[in-house]
Amino acid sequence: MATNVLCGKLETISLRATELCVRTFRGLSFLPNKLQDHQECRQRSKTVTSYYNQSGIDIAAAKPSVRLTPATILYSGKSPDDSHLLRSAQYLHKELPVRIAHRIASFRNLPFIVGCNPTILAVHELYIRAFHILSEFPPVTDLTIENNYSALLKELLDDHKDVVTDLATGFRESRKHIRDEGLVKEFLDRTLCSRLGIRMLAEHHIALHQEDMPNHVGIINTSLRLKDVIEKWSEFVTKLSQHKYGKAPSIKLNGHVNAAFPYIQLPLDYILPELLKNSVRATVESHLDSPESNLPPISITIATNDLDFVIRISDRGGGIQQALMKEVMQYHFTTAGSNTDHRIDGGLFGNMMDVATDGPAAAPMHGFGFGLPTSCAYAEYLGGKLTLESMQGIGTDVYLRLRHIDGKHDSFRI
Repeated sequence: MATNVLCGKLETISLRATELCVRTFRGLSFLPNKLQDHQECRQRSKTVTSYYNQSGIDIAAAKPSVRLTPATILYSGKSPDDSHLLRSAQYLHKELPVRIAHRIASFRNLPFIVGCNPTILAVHELYIRAFHILSEFPPVTDLTIENNYSALLKELLDDHKDVVTDLATGFRESRKHIRDEGLVKEFLDRTLCSRLGIRMLAEHHIALHQEDMPNHVGIINTSLRLKDVIEKWSEFVTKLSQHKYGKAPSIKLNGHVNAAFPYIQLPLDYILPELLKNSVRATVESHLDSPESNLPPISITIATNDLDFVIRISDRGGGIQQALMKEVMQYHFTTAGSNTDHRIDGGLFGNMMDVATDGPAAAPMHGFGFGLPTSCAYAEYLGGKLTLESMQGIGTDVYLRLRHIDGKHDSFRI
């Protein structure tokens, strides 16, 4: 018992020292002289010192998560007395702390020197803070409490909006200390997919309050047209390319362009712009001396059947070297900045990433090499897969295959 007390004291001293180091990295004063700084200091101290001494996190982390299929959410529908809001909030009240505790446990299992990186530690602290806030929220027993809970979810979603960028930054800073790439890939795949699932659940609950969204049950679009989503992001990436390079290839759509079916647009709003940016960048940079009118077009094909749907993006951007095919799916692998032509300056994954999208991972990534592996992880989380077929010297075809969520066949669980 005396040993445990001593260990506890040593952990607290160590954590306080770590706190001072973190504050130094961030350029903060050791002696805040403003009340707000003092409150922030106390809040951070409370968060960090709970790193080890928090049995609640351990208990929650030991519980399994209860994942729902999109069909279950879709067909639960809305009730006239708004009882669906109560049921949804009560589910999240129990489920979110468990999922966040799982992520905290993953952070604790990172190699020590990686977990101590100030940027990664800051994300870790965000999860600890979210766990405490959600765990301490009272049971949702009426619509007044439910409204307060929904407001809290909005705040937490905003607090965590830059997590992907922060993780990319932290792991890039820690790269020289990483010995096991597989461990990092597993951590990032699970953390980013869990984050996507949590955001979908939270945003679905918030969207249940909105009455001005036709053909929607929460975040599920009951009649989603892939054509509309693809055209939205094609226009976005085209503008980026024109801003960066002064030109952009045309993007042509074919196949089942009139197809409409239930689906969740949120993950598509991350995956599609990442894939399109790759294709546009490759096309422009392999034809720098060609006028816009002579750029080979990018062709996007939609195909759907009873089981799944496929989006194929075909470019003539020179393809990928065979030796690099496995590397492009690894976190932090990027060709941004590898071309010495001064007209490129980092390419579409360089300065152009300063312009944020409005998807689930909206913050810029500046060529961190997160786009493709994250898209691949998301596709697998959604019960599908992302594959590349490249002909070096010609171009690349990317296939995004995802399962329908109408309940007729097995689908992913959120």
